[in-house]
Amino acid sequence: MKRYDGTDDSLWAATVSRRYAGTALAESLSCDVAIVGAGFTGMRAALDLVEAGARVAVVDAGGVGWGASGRNGGQVNPMLPVFEPNDLLKAVGATYFERLAEVSLGSADAAFDLIRKYQIDCDARQKGWLRVDHCPKARARSRRGAALWAEYGADFRYLDGDDLKRLSGSPLYESGILVPKGGAVQPLSLVCGLAYAAEARGARIFERTAVSKLERGPGGWTLHCGPHRIAAAQVILATNGYSGALRPDIARTMVSVTPIQMGTDTLPDGVLDSILPEGQTIADTRRVIMYSRREPQQRFVYGGASLMGFGGKPVGFETLRRDAERTFPQLKGAAWRWRWGGRIALTEDRLPRFMEPEPGLLSGLGYNGRGVAMSLAMGKSLAERALGKPAEDLPFPVVPTDPHAFKRLQEFGAGIAVIAMRAADAMERRAGR
Repeated sequence: MKRYDGTDDSLWAATVSRRYAGTALAESLSCDVAIVGAGFTGMRAALDLVEAGARVAVVDAGGVGWGASGRNGGQVNPMLPVFEPNDLLKAVGATYFERLAEVSLGSADAAFDLIRKYQIDCDARQKGWLRVDHCPKARARSRRGAALWAEYGADFRYLDGDDLKRLSGSPLYESGILVPKGGAVQPLSLVCGLAYAAEARGARIFERTAVSKLERGPGGWTLHCGPHRIAAAQVILATNGYSGALRPDIARTMVSVTPIQMGTDTLPDGVLDSILPEGQTIADTRRVIMYSRREPQQRFVYGGASLMGFGGKPVGFETLRRDAERTFPQLKGAAWRWRWGGRIALTEDRLPRFMEPEPGLLSGLGYNGRGVAMSLAMGKSLAERALGKPAEDLPFPVVPTDPHAFKRLQEFGAGIAVIAMRAADAMERRAGR
């Protein structure tokens, strides 16, 4: 089945500050590090590598920001998708728990520092993130999680009642966590800005350049790109939810899903006054989550899960519209001008995966809905490893390419799963559990 890969129907494509315009690879070349994938992970790695003096070539079958980096929700959330510290501790062990907790809790600050350092015009604002509870069971877990994470320095503030309703603007939610360090960016503008910064410092970036084969030899690696070759001492695969046949062992470690989003046209004065009035982004704790944000020029973006129709094109925008109006009744009758989607990668333990399946071959993927902040952190670590930092000193544990359990079943049955999860969410809300 053909995958849905359109980008020009997104609000981000319509409002990007400066779209990267590159060319395809037209000759064979050699470099120190070749990077496959021109999204957040790849471009951050490229930027750090060229600043350290490495010769870098970046290739992408589409272009800069063509994947999820240019189509995601743009929320910069400094929190891994685990409720309590002990969940992370069980997954990675004591040594990496402290490192990964520190990196994740500081990831939003690091992202906004990076934006300021390179003066990237991406409508960045760090006004906080609200994660709101869809039922009493989630409320109890959120309250406990906020208290436990506070012991490790997290500034997670539990809110309920009128305080929560005022900040969210939604009548549905009674409680939630405010994460003050969270925020938002225009994601396509950010990834293009990173590309321009890397290129200005010496990186060579090639769009519309697919890698058909990857070979390891005595002198390093060879990337086959049509009639041309790239010889590289090391390779970084930064393809995330678009990982495929190039390295099936890496692709099988995650499940690829396609969230969707909608963006309104400019709304009449007053419509957004009571929705997220202090500028926070918002997401909830449902299995089929919603995530949304205000935008400049009186626009609003609302996202959620998708079902896949014929041709691999996502469907479910009408369901998403109804959910938006139920969550925010102020939006009833709004004109939703933009509709789009992009693949993300989910891992079995809901944690990013840093892999080194062969000497000189590195890969990082699986951000599980935390892609803006954590992919930048991953790109930094990939660059450090390529520059010679010992694997045991990284914040991410280097893990084997173990397959995601039931990968094929989960991808094949994703539509049925979404329907079942929506039903479970609705039952919990109605039952007050």
